[in-house]
Amino acid sequence: MPCDRADAGAGVSLQEWPPGHPGLPPHRHSGPSFGYVMEGALRFELEGEPEHVVEAGGTFWEPGGDVIHYQDGNALSDAPTKFVVTMLCAPGQPMLTLVDEEELKERAHLRAPRPSEG
Repeated sequence: MPCDRADAGAGVSLQEWPPGHPGLPPHRHSGPSFGYVMEGALRFELEGEPEHVVEAGGTFWEPGGDVIHYQDGNALSDAPTKFVVTMLCAPGQPMLTLVDEEELKERAHLRAPRPSEG
């Protein structure tokens, strides 16, 4: 979704992931995003930061720009997760852009070690 104004844009989205849902594929936002987990638990990972779980009542944010958002899936296998996110976007830029496999490989050194690597 592109920004709808020449000077900036914003959007609010309510996401409901069923049990075990992996979330969106790796992506980035052109501007910062702020979120609140209403129910369940969200598996969250930004480039350069270790994966962690945000429980119901917790908040998260992304700086936007060049940073890749790797994970936003449901951390629960037996219950849904619901969260709301407010996204700001840069003028004339899309709100969300998926990251292709080639770029993920080029930037692999910027990703925090995975729990299984650790």
